[in-house]
Amino acid sequence: MKEFIRSIEEKVIEGLAVSFEDTMKLAGIEEKEDIVLLCISANKVREFFCGKEVDLCTIMNAKSGRCTEDCKFCAQSAHYKTNVEVYGLVSKDDALKLARENQNEGVNRFSLVTSGRGTTGNDFEKILDMYEELNKEVKIDLCASLGILRYEQLLKLKQTGITMYHHNLETSREYYENICTTHSYDERIDTINAAKRAGMLVCCGGIIGLGESFEDRIKLALTLRDLGIKSIPINVLNPIVGTPLENAESLSQEEILKTIAIFRLVNPKALIRLAGGRNLIEKFGEKCFNAGANATITGNYLTTSGNKICDDKKMVRELKLEVRKNG
Repeated sequence: MKEFIRSIEEKVIEGLAVSFEDTMKLAGIEEKEDIVLLCISANKVREFFCGKEVDLCTIMNAKSGRCTEDCKFCAQSAHYKTNVEVYGLVSKDDALKLARENQNEGVNRFSLVTSGRGTTGNDFEKILDMYEELNKEVKIDLCASLGILRYEQLLKLKQTGITMYHHNLETSREYYENICTTHSYDERIDTINAAKRAGMLVCCGGIIGLGESFEDRIKLALTLRDLGIKSIPINVLNPIVGTPLENAESLSQEEILKTIAIFRLVNPKALIRLAGGRNLIEKFGEKCFNAGANATITGNYLTTSGNKICDDKKMVRELKLEVRKNG
């Protein structure tokens, strides 16, 4: 297996794509020693293509709860009884205050995230106004995560100064119907392609630990490669009481690391971003940065806790990596 792992590393560095068959073979690795070697190879690929920079982003839960969609993992779905806080769209002043705080702490990106199928009507107009003000007042990259949108809406967002749109696929096409039935996989793909047509980069990944197979994860990684995704958030399911997945089995640390490493080998030039569920990974994912990860959401997430920005910056320094400088 050692020779096979090294051959995949060399193939990727030479600019060749890893095949489905090869990734499935990597997924079958079970020995801890081989998983360590896989992580080392993925980390070499990360350094070759991306260097030592780590991208830090923060998100603001700008509208919470009462979502019409039935995503089985989500505390904000109106289909389930959870203890999630429910509120309407935040004020422009609150968004600006948080963005400035994050900028002052050296964060690279800031995003508003809203619950619901897609932001429309008066809320969408308010969001546009917020981003126009944010673009004037802060000097960090602006992102948005507003659900399923039309091309015309995404073009307006781009014109306010947003550089990246976030819209996860969550899992493979084949497993998706087990996770959500109120909108289709193709609707998500359409939003991703529309954001790209509007001139934005796309942040798109998924959640592991939903009950999917490793083959499903690989199919997701390959789909993201085919879509040309530049930022890939990998969430580890944090089961929420009241959702259908509240009793989901936890993933082992080795399986999480193996997943990170394979996503890096499949998408060598992308930002592999640690996202929700970092509190379920040892030391908030420290080992993941030696398995190919080179980005993270920092601070608090939507409905689960994250790591403090200052602690993440300290971790990056201790790993002899560097937080990307703004500007």
